[in-house]
Amino acid sequence: MSLIQEQETQKGKYLIFSLEEEEYGIEIKYVTEIIRIQPITQVPELPEHVKGVINLRGKIIPVMDIRMRFKKEPRAYDKRTCIIVVDIQDISLGLIVEGVDEVVKIPEGDIALPPQADKNSQHKYVKGIGKTGSGVKILLDADRLLDEQEVEALEGGSLDEYADSSLAGRGL
Repeated sequence: MSLIQEQETQKGKYLIFSLEEEEYGIEIKYVTEIIRIQPITQVPELPEHVKGVINLRGKIIPVMDIRMRFKKEPRAYDKRTCIIVVDIQDISLGLIVEGVDEVVKIPEGDIALPPQADKNSQHKYVKGIGKTGSGVKILLDADRLLDEQEVEALEGGSLDEYADSSLAGRGL
């Protein structure tokens, strides 16, 4: 299958996952795989939402707890907890979610703009609200899950550099 055909096949498809009672979607084109939660090696001085790194078949991948990224209360991981491995801006990243539900196709005409919110809210990560059957899905803008500092640190492969710049930005 050519790259163009693959892009057309993935167009409008979202992997749906849950956090509390809310359902979120991320475009399937970003998803490389879904794995069970596994031991996470903590790295000192990272932001609270970056839980650490995992070794996935010899590749070190940082993992982010989506609950904490959205400033929700932490929750213990259970048997439904999994990691969605995504490629965002040429960076492999694990997203810890409470459970993966399904892949759905949401036509562009069924996606509404998110309500206006201030720049500091979790809505800065929202691309749109998808209407499906009996409900709605909050569709994430994958490119905005990482801020510029995080992208720079992860591209350079140095989580320590990110931690140092993050602390300096807070006057520490």
